[in-house]
Amino acid sequence: MTERNRLRIIGGEWRGRKLSFPALPGLRPTPDRVRETLFNWLREILPGARCLDLFAGSGALGLEALSRGAEEVVMVDHNPAVVARLKEHCRQLKAANARVVQAEARVFLQGTPQPFDIIFLDPPFNGELLAPCMAELAARHWLTPTARLYIETDRHSPLPPLPADWAILRHKQAGQVGYYLLQRTSASDRQGETS
Repeated sequence: MTERNRLRIIGGEWRGRKLSFPALPGLRPTPDRVRETLFNWLREILPGARCLDLFAGSGALGLEALSRGAEEVVMVDHNPAVVARLKEHCRQLKAANARVVQAEARVFLQGTPQPFDIIFLDPPFNGELLAPCMAELAARHWLTPTARLYIETDRHSPLPPLPADWAILRHKQAGQVGYYLLQRTSASDRQGETS
């Protein structure tokens, strides 16, 4: 493995741990400075939260969430090599509160819904997966009433239309990445919520 195929957990119990991931096309961990910003945004609600990492890939988001006190993280990926590596990392870290599932994201979302407090949506940039996954999450019972959703996309690609009860709380760009924190809200909460 080269340094390009390694990530570092940047906070919490496993801070500083370096983990490798398979060298596969399109597999790109969320950059350190983006993760730092994201987990600062989530600092107040992450401890004790149930999280879904729907395009787990390198595991950068799901493992960082576990390191920082998430109660449970479900990491979903379709690639067998990625899933095997994620399971290996969970064993190495003794992450009993992690579950790794091999499935296509949209197939997983057709299963029995379990409400999550935080959902990470970081699909491949060249795919068309974001809009249908957002629609599935909105239409079925995957979200707690005030769930947060993190979306990472190519900075030049606009977000698909948002479900009526989702509001953008935060938005930044770094390099080629545009990233957003959204919250599920009631209609009365949405007025003036975007920033």
